[in-house]
Amino acid sequence: MEKKQNIGKKKRLIRVFILTASAALLICVIALPTAGAIMKHSVKNRIKNTDELKNLGKFDCVIVLGCRVYDNERPADMLKDRLEAALSLYEKGVVDTFLMSGDHGQTDYDEVNVMKDYAKSRGVPSERVFMDHAGFSTYETMYRAKEVFKVERAVIVTQSYHLTRAVYIASKLGIDAYGFSADLRTYVGQTSRDIREALARVKDTVKCIFKPEPKYLGEAIPISGNGDLTNDRKV
Repeated sequence: MEKKQNIGKKKRLIRVFILTASAALLICVIALPTAGAIMKHSVKNRIKNTDELKNLGKFDCVIVLGCRVYDNERPADMLKDRLEAALSLYEKGVVDTFLMSGDHGQTDYDEVNVMKDYAKSRGVPSERVFMDHAGFSTYETMYRAKEVFKVERAVIVTQSYHLTRAVYIASKLGIDAYGFSADLRTYVGQTSRDIREALARVKDTVKCIFKPEPKYLGEAIPISGNGDLTNDRKV
């Protein structure tokens, strides 16, 4: 009798698992393309080239999204291309201020100082380069850009696969945001990034509805001020 009860329990657990897995799969099948379609439609007219951006008037800054760095000295190819794209806008007079946002959550890993040093090496004054040391995700970057750095109008620079989501989030958080693609080459491992991006679009669509605060905020550092206020080491 006990053996039959155990078999019955196992069968019920299997049915629950199958139903749960099927429901999760159905949600993914519906949610993944839906979130992507919503984002693309929402920002389709906000991805611009240099000339189009020049005709849109003044921006508070260009937001450069962080990416991998090596030995806290050298940006990976994707980040280097983001920096080069942003610098091209600076050199053509589209923007005059940078917000470098990335991961500096540990003392031995620092994206943002590498990014600032890169811009300074190209002649950008230190005071015109702000660093967001707690830009741990695209959502956190845009939330902090609005609430900490008081950004109202910005150009966002990243690769095109990521750009739609970045501009969408910024817009939903109250920034008048436009995107500029940093696709300067073909990048290895793009398929895995595309898969992660599809999942991130669903997650951030939900976040943009409820607008949770990021883990770190802090005192305001207006983008209209001096970027050296964000320095964490001697200049």
